[in-house]
Amino acid sequence: MIVNRRPLTFWEKLYLPAIMGGLKVTMRHAWRTLFAGKKVTMEYPEQKWAVPPDYRGAPYLVRDQDGSTKCVSCQLCEFVCPPKAIKIIPPGPAGQIADRANAEKMPREFEINMLRCIYCGMCQEVCPEEAIFLLKDYSITGQSRQELVFNKEKLLALGGVHPGIQKWKHKAEEAKEQENFPVKV
Repeated sequence: MIVNRRPLTFWEKLYLPAIMGGLKVTMRHAWRTLFAGKKVTMEYPEQKWAVPPDYRGAPYLVRDQDGSTKCVSCQLCEFVCPPKAIKIIPPGPAGQIADRANAEKMPREFEINMLRCIYCGMCQEVCPEEAIFLLKDYSITGQSRQELVFNKEKLLALGGVHPGIQKWKHKAEEAKEQENFPVKV
C-alpha cells in the first residue's frame, strides 16, 4: 500500500508554530507558578503528608501479650504474595524450640524484601493469625539493598505488641483463669 503524503509548507518546515505553542504553554505555567497559584512544594523532613485511613504501607509482624511471635509459619502470606517478596523458613523437627507451648510453629526465618514488595496488603488479608499488619509510614529508606530486606527481628521491632486472642497459653494458666472467672451455664 502506498500512502501519498503532501509536502510540508514553508512554515511547517521552520517549526515556528510548534515552537510558539510550546512557549505559550511554558509561559502560562511560569505565570501560574510565580504569581497566581498556591505553593505545591512541601518541605519534606519538617512537613509530612497525612495518609488516608485506608493507606497500605509496608507489612510488619506483631507479638502477642506474652511477647511471642503470632506467626505460626502457615506460609499463606508467602504463597499469596504477587511479587514473591516474602520468604518464610518453617521450624525444623518438632521439639527443637521449647521456650513456650506450641513453639514448634514459630518461623525459624521470616524475611520481606521491601524492594520487591508492592504494598498490596494481600499478606494482611490472608493471615489467619492476624500476625501481619501494614504500616502507615510511607518513607522506607536504606543505604543499601541489604538494609531493605527486613528479617524477623526487624519486622517484630516495627510491629511491637498487638493485644488480641492468646492461643499459646499453658493449660495451667487456662485452668487458673477458669477458676477465677467460671463460665455460668
